[in-house]
Amino acid sequence: MSFYSQELVEEIRSRSEIVDVISGYIKLQRKGSNYVGVCPFHNDRNPSMSVNPPRQIYRCFSCGAGGDVFKFVMEYENLTFPEAVRVLADRAGVALPEQDNSREARQQADLKAQIMEMNRLAASYYYYILRQPAGKQGMDYLLGRRLDQETMKKFGLGYADRRSSLYQYLKSKGYGDQILKESGLMQVDEKRGMYDKFWNRVIFPIMDIHNRVIGFGGRVMGDGKPKYLNSPETRVFDKSRNLYGLNLARMSRKPNMILCEGYMDVIAMHQAGFSQAVASLGTAFTTQQSSILKRYTNEVLLTYDSDEAGVKAALRAIPILKEAGLTARIIHMEPYKDPDEFLKAEGAERFQERMDQAESSFSFELGVLERQYDMGEPQSRTAFFRALSGKLLEFEQGIERDSYTAAAAKRYGLSQGQLEGMVRQVGEKTGGLMKRAAPEPAPSGQRRRKREDSTLRAQRLLITWMSSGERMFRNVRKYVEPEEFTDPLCRRVAELLEEQQAGGRLNPASLFQYFTEEEEQKQVAAMLQDTIQALSGREEEEKALQETILRVKQNYIAWQTAHRDPEDMEMLRKIVQKRREIEKLHISLD
Repeated sequence: MSFYSQELVEEIRSRSEIVDVISGYIKLQRKGSNYVGVCPFHNDRNPSMSVNPPRQIYRCFSCGAGGDVFKFVMEYENLTFPEAVRVLADRAGVALPEQDNSREARQQADLKAQIMEMNRLAASYYYYILRQPAGKQGMDYLLGRRLDQETMKKFGLGYADRRSSLYQYLKSKGYGDQILKESGLMQVDEKRGMYDKFWNRVIFPIMDIHNRVIGFGGRVMGDGKPKYLNSPETRVFDKSRNLYGLNLARMSRKPNMILCEGYMDVIAMHQAGFSQAVASLGTAFTTQQSSILKRYTNEVLLTYDSDEAGVKAALRAIPILKEAGLTARIIHMEPYKDPDEFLKAEGAERFQERMDQAESSFSFELGVLERQYDMGEPQSRTAFFRALSGKLLEFEQGIERDSYTAAAAKRYGLSQGQLEGMVRQVGEKTGGLMKRAAPEPAPSGQRRRKREDSTLRAQRLLITWMSSGERMFRNVRKYVEPEEFTDPLCRRVAELLEEQQAGGRLNPASLFQYFTEEEEQKQVAAMLQDTIQALSGREEEEKALQETILRVKQNYIAWQTAHRDPEDMEMLRKIVQKRREIEKLHISLD
């Protein structure tokens, strides 16, 4: 996990009270024995994150994010675990030992830190030059694009003037040619030697979500090529995993995100008040970028250029957004090419109207498909309806497909029955590739699924009880062995709690370090953060606990019976014995 000892990690945890740490990032309010706040990990308007001081964990009841104090800092600051340890150690005043890692690892960490510092210095230098006589051409360009000084400052806009000015500046700061080459800020030529990658360009610093400069974009002044130039990928910059403007857009708390094509579109949108605008970084939209957007919103509005290239880009982005679970809609800007041009001509109010009228991705795709056919010619029109039917087959059979079929039928003057018939025909001709909904389960199947769900709930509830305190852990542990949890995750948590108890102290918050998968961490957070329904007295508490323990033990016996070797008579004897023990079981609280 890291090169820090478990004892040191626990010391830092004990000095990092989770409410104090999280309240340094978001506002928390006390609610009963817990604290609540607006979750920073998705587009949240109402306080859905709960922080539990006794257990030192947090959990969002909306998006499922959860963990301990280290996990929160890692997620919020986009840090690795060792980096989060260092942040919290510094905050708590805990001295860290010299890192006993390899020379190569130290060199890589140093290289990353040096590149980040060089990017910061470069951004400051470009920012300064833009506001000097040497930056007049860049300033005139930006003012001509109707950007105000506040917006330029907000985005840290700058200017690169001469071919080697940044190179000379960074050399004066003590950086050598090798590290400058690694930074992505320089070009190397056999004849010219080393010189600036960006010159005679307006500079757009690219920042991560923590406002750290990780790269740059540059727009050439004049007719030079390429028109826009971006930083190469470096130790700190991965184009596919970042979005321009996300450092600002993620704080907008708007109900959607607006995906633009370029830097100027994003800047113009923010200046007009649409602070949820972002753009991909000179590459086609990626699955990683869609996953990032999913953290902040459920709906993305596309404002790609209205030309052919923009339409193709939108068609590529739509399935990627859908795969991430995002709803996509398209803002039409005709007769203007892009949002920047639209806003200059029509203003923010008219753009808001276009946003309100944004077209569904399905309707947009139909419109693009329709333009490929001559709808006035019967044979071509029929071919279009076959293509449309193939499009409808992409949806699961059921309510979703029915809804889209009804909408398409109305749009093209067909009855829903006519279009459904063609969809069936196309599905059969293409080898039955229709996406079918799962068949309705038989009543016995429904009962089995409900039974499985109830036993899993019982196991998770028992984990909640066991992690609530040492007294309750001892009470449960008298009757239930960790192996009796048939759910692998519950069993592992029960084993870890037992190890902690044997070591002298329950520490639920430290369990997260043993689970690396995001979904596992969410489930563990749910078990540890759930609260037991308030009961009126000891008798009711014993009754509720007995019912839960019985369900868990009975499920374990059923599991053993199903997996027993028919020839294993000793196992059969043990199962019979356990059944008799359960019949006599009576739970008593200390």
